[in-house]
Parts: sequence; C-alpha cells; structure tokens
Amino acid sequence: MTFRRLFSRLTVLAAMGLALVAAPASAGQTAAPDRPVAGAAAPDRVRARMNQRVFDQVWTEVRRDYYDPRLHGVDWAAARATYRPQALAATDDRSLYRALNDMLGLLDDDHAGASAPAVARRQDSLRRRRAVLGVTLFPEDGRNGRYIVEQVRTGSPAAEAGVLVGWRLEPFDGDGWTPESDLVEGRPVTLALVDDAGQARPLTLTPRQMDPVPLFTADRSRPGVVVLRVTAFEPGLGRWMGEQLADLPAGTDVVVDLRGNPGGRVVEADAVLSCFLPADRIWATRTARTGRRVVMRTEGGCGALNAPVDNPVAVLVNAQSRSAAELTPAALQEARRALIVGEHTAGAVLISQETSLPDGGRLNLSRADFVTAGGVRLEKRGVTPDLAAPTTAADRRAGRDPTLDAAVAALAQGEVSVARASTAAAPAS
Repeated sequence: MTFRRLFSRLTVLAAMGLALVAAPASAGQTAAPDRPVAGAAAPDRVRARMNQRVFDQVWTEVRRDYYDPRLHGVDWAAARATYRPQALAATDDRSLYRALNDMLGLLDDDHAGASAPAVARRQDSLRRRRAVLGVTLFPEDGRNGRYIVEQVRTGSPAAEAGVLVGWRLEPFDGDGWTPESDLVEGRPVTLALVDDAGQARPLTLTPRQMDPVPLFTADRSRPGVVVLRVTAFEPGLGRWMGEQLADLPAGTDVVVDLRGNPGGRVVEADAVLSCFLPADRIWATRTARTGRRVVMRTEGGCGALNAPVDNPVAVLVNAQSRSAAELTPAALQEARRALIVGEHTAGAVLISQETSLPDGGRLNLSRADFVTAGGVRLEKRGVTPDLAAPTTAADRRAGRDPTLDAAVAALAQGEVSVARASTAAAPAS
C-alpha cells in the first residue's frame, strides 16, 4: 500500500514530535510515473549529490529509528543496493521520491513515506490563504501514481471546471501537473483526469488563492443533534470540542465525524476521549523500539469542561480514517461509550514522527506501536463499525450522506443509551 497522503504534515510536539497520523493526500503526495528508461538523461552533479544526501538520510534513519528493530524482516542492506542507484540517477523529484517510497514500501507500513519538497511546502501552507486547485486526492492501492478525487471544494477552479468526486488523476508523462509539482497562482496546469466511467477528461486549471478550509466545524442544522466534523487531530481540537459541548442540553445527540481524518497529535486524541470518558481511564498502550511500554490514560480536561458529557454519541468513520481517527473510535467502542457508524477504517495505527530532508522534503516514519486498552492491535486490522453505512461517490455528488443519516436515526432510536449508562459507572482500568 502506498504512503497515502498530504495531510500528514502534523506539526506534532515541536519540530520533531510524536503523532498518531497516517495521512491522506490533499493535492498530492509522492508516487510518480514509471522509472526512467535506459538512456535517460543523467542528473547534473548538484542534483546527484543532493539525491545521495536525501537517500542516505532516509535509509539510515529507518535502520536506526524504525519502531521495529527487525524492520519487519526486510533486508535493509539489500534494499539499499537496489534503490540507491535509482535514487542517485534521478533527474527530478518525481523519480527520486518514487525510488524512496518504493524502498519504504518494503516495510508494508502506511506511515512510512517520503514527501517531495513541493508537497512539504503545501503542507506548511495548508492553514494559510494559498493557491489551490480545490481537489482532495487519495492514492489508489499500490504504487501506480494514480489518485482518486475524494472531495471537490465548492467555488474552486476544479468545481468550476466540472471535476467530480470519484474521478481519477493519472500519472502524466509530459508536462502535466503531478502532486510533486508546485502550484502558482495564475499559472495554468494540466491534469490527466479520467471519469468514473473510464473516459479521459484532461483539464487545464488555473490555481487561485483561497482561504484555508476550517479544521473543525459544528453543524446544528438538525434539531436535537450537533455534528462535530474534525478533519485532523491538530492543536486546539480539545479546546474547541469542549466549547461545542459546554452547556449542551441533555437531550442533544452528538455526532463526531472523523471520515477522511488522517490522525494527528496524541494529546488531542486524549483530549477528545476526555470529552466522553472518565479521567484516568486506560485507552491504549504504546510500545517503543526499545520494548518499553507506556500505558495511555485519559488525562481529563476537554477544553473548559469540568467532566465528560453524558450525551449519546455516534462516531462516523470510513476507509480514509487513519491513526488517531481509528484509535479514538476504537477506545470509545471498547468502552461502549459511542456507536461507530460508517465503513471499516484504514488499519494504519502507529505513532509516527516527521523529520526534514536535505532538499526540503520530509520523511514520515513509525516510531512506536499501539494496542487498544482491550489489547487489540489495529495496525492492518482497523476498526469495524457497529453499524455499516457507506457513503459512495455518487451519494456525495448528489449531496446525500447515508452515513450521517444512519447515525442520526440510530441515536434517535436510543441505540447507545445502554452504552452511556455502563460507561458512566465503569471504573478506571
């Protein structure tokens, strides 16, 4: 499986911090066309030297710091012999980062991946006004360089051009745009798009400045229901959620939407759990490379709330819910505190850390393993919803949301009332 993302930038607990994140890809991550063929142009001396520095740092950091000292049984010396020549011969970021990610793919770990410099720059500007196309992309399974359009932003160049959810972005062998390329306001780019019927739909779009999409939003349009949409577990989430839940009437149902959420800061995951679970409750165990185990307990404190709320809760998940967005619903599910609704999650639940590469790119690498309070290792397994209710691309195009509808209906029928009562009485483990 490819390193699927672009949201993965997670500024975690300082310049280099631990996070529960396995990100998606909003306007791109590495993956690229096929390798250069024999006889392709050689890189100049400066490029070749930088390629060497980048490759050697990635290879060394994996060998030294990866959470599993056995590297999942991969012969890392053999990997170096195979992929270093490819990396050194790269004439551009696309081919360099393809070689890096092909090597990292041997670990079979969704958290292990390298982001090209252009991707890192977009990651750093996600929360600022910037030039955008208006599409959120998720890589297809495998390292084929193809991406699925997961979202199209209203009022964006992509929306105005008629791009639809479910379309596919193909690798481009010419001068077309790929996720490894920068976007500049007013400078047109060509995308090799294919619709969901398999028809080629090449489009030229002109990036335009737009404000950032809010990280967290609250929807109170449905009577007796508040829907809290969380796009990532980023700083301020616990405080914001506490504000939304403060003074919430007892009869109000709570829906926490984690669909498409790549994860984020561990401390924010704890804050969210503290909104609904008693303080000092075990919710996971973290194991480092050294084998040292740390038990994770809810620290208490959900913004200004003095105690967790007792309202009925449903959590929405899908196949793009990753890392903290899997461990959080799993903890609530095990505590019988929330009804989990939607699709099976990604199964990408490790603690990762991001470091900078010499060319401005980024390496994301797993530094610790995680199991739930019930001893379940979610990596490669994911969370199975209590109520299966998928929302398809056709649903999204038509403005339908069967997942949310199913959750609201289940809450209205009182399907989590027993869970609430049992959780309120449960002692800390």
